[in-house]
Amino acid sequence: MKNTVRRTKFTRRQFLATSSLALAAPVFIPASALGRGGAGAPSNRITLGVVGWGMQGPGNTRALMNHSDCQVVAACNIHKQHLKACLGTINGHYKNQDCKGYHDYREMMARTDIDAVMLAVPDTWHALMAVEAANNKKDIYGEKPLARTIAEQQAIVKAVQRNQRIWQTGSWQRSERNFHYGSEIVRNGLIGKLKRVEVGLPSGHHDFAGTSKGLIEKLAQLPDKPRDLSKIVPGTPAWDLAVTPPPADLDYDMWLGPSQMEPHIEARVFMNWRWNYNVGGGQLLDWIGHHCDIAHWGMDCDNSGPTEVEGVGEFPAKNAIWNTCSKYRVTAKYPGDVEMVLAGGHGDIRGGTKWIGTDGWVWVNRGNAFESSNPDWAESRRLPDDARKVKLYESSDHYRNFLDCVKSRKPTITPVETAHSSAIPGHLGLIAMMVGRKLKWDAKKEIIVGDTDASKLLTREFRKPWKLAGV
Repeated sequence: MKNTVRRTKFTRRQFLATSSLALAAPVFIPASALGRGGAGAPSNRITLGVVGWGMQGPGNTRALMNHSDCQVVAACNIHKQHLKACLGTINGHYKNQDCKGYHDYREMMARTDIDAVMLAVPDTWHALMAVEAANNKKDIYGEKPLARTIAEQQAIVKAVQRNQRIWQTGSWQRSERNFHYGSEIVRNGLIGKLKRVEVGLPSGHHDFAGTSKGLIEKLAQLPDKPRDLSKIVPGTPAWDLAVTPPPADLDYDMWLGPSQMEPHIEARVFMNWRWNYNVGGGQLLDWIGHHCDIAHWGMDCDNSGPTEVEGVGEFPAKNAIWNTCSKYRVTAKYPGDVEMVLAGGHGDIRGGTKWIGTDGWVWVNRGNAFESSNPDWAESRRLPDDARKVKLYESSDHYRNFLDCVKSRKPTITPVETAHSSAIPGHLGLIAMMVGRKLKWDAKKEIIVGDTDASKLLTREFRKPWKLAGV
C-alpha cells in the first residue's frame, strides 16, 4: 500500500513564509550540503531536530548531543512546558540560544538545514512523523515499535526506502555485547538445530509518569475506593472524577492526532499512553522491539517472519482507563519447525531471550546477563574467530552508529526493515488474541491468509483530518 501523511494543505513554502521561528533561526550548513550524492563529508557536523520530551526523548537527545559532530538545532513539542524544558536542556548544553522551538513537527521538518531527526513520541504518531521526515529527506532515529499497526509500519518502510534515508531504531540492545554474543552463538550453529525460542516480556501496567497515584488518592473519597485503573469505565463515579480538562499548556487535540477523540485523563497521557490501545500497544508492543528483535537476530529472521500465530490474553474492558492486555502468551511458528513463545506474566517463560537447540541453549537479558548450557561460553563473551563463520554487525554505541551511518550512507545496526520484522510477531499476536483464533501469515506478501476480520486489524481508521494518502 502506498502511504504518506497530510493533515492540512499547509505547504513547505507556506510554513517557511509564515514562520517567524524559521526566519529568525541561525544559518546552519547541514552535512548533506557539503557532500556529494547526498552524503556529507566525514568531518562535517550533522544538524538534528528532535520531537518528543517524555520518557525516551531526553535520554536520546543528550546521548546524541554528547557527540561533537552532531548539533541539535530544532525541537518540537505540543506541550509548552515540555518544550521549554527541552530547549533549556539543549541550549544549556551548547551555551547559546540557537536551538529553536516548534509546535508543529511539519514546520520543523520543512527546514532544509536539518540533516536528521530523532522521534520519541507515542506509537500513534510514528507513521505520520516518520513518513513526513523521510519525504523531507531527513535521516531518522525512531523509537520502537516501528508503528501502531502493521500497515503503518509498511508505510514507514516504503517512505524510508523511496527517499533513501538512513534509519536507526531505538532497539539499542543490538549494540550491547551480551546480546550480540548470544545471537552469534546461535547463528553459528553452536546450539545445534534451533527448535524453540522463548521471549519473556513484562506484564501488567506500570505508572511511569506517577500520575495514577494522584488519581487513586482522589478516588479514595468514593465509598468503594477503586485502586485499579483497568477496572474504571465510563458511567461510573470513578470515571467522572478521572476525567478533567486538558491543561492549558497542552494541545490535547494535536496530542491525540490520528487517534480517536476521547476524554482527557491525566493518568493515560504522558508516558502512560502505552496502556491505552487508542494510542499505544501495551506491554507486548512496548517490548516486542527489544527482546523479539534479539530473538530474530539469532534466528536470522530480520527479513522474514512467522507462518502461524496464536495467542491468549487477559484484557480489561475495552473502554477502561487502562485497557491493554495485562497477561498474555503468544505462540508463533517459523519455517524450519521453529517455535517462538512470547509471554508476559507467565512464570515458565523467563524475562529476556532464550534460544533452545538440539545441542544446547543460550539465554540473554539486560544488565549484561548471559547464561548457557556450555559454561565455557560464559567466560570469553566472544567467539574465537575460527568459530565465527557468521559475523554479525557490531556496534558498541547505538547513537554513534546512527551518526556514522548518516555520514557513510551505510545501513545502521537496526535499519527500518529490521524494526518492521521484529515487531510483526507482536502485532499478529495481539490481533490473534483479539479475534480469538490462530492466524496464518504470508511473510512474503505480508498478509493474513483467509481471515477477513483479522485482516482489518492490520490497519486502523484515522481521525479526521489526519490520513495516510497515496504517494
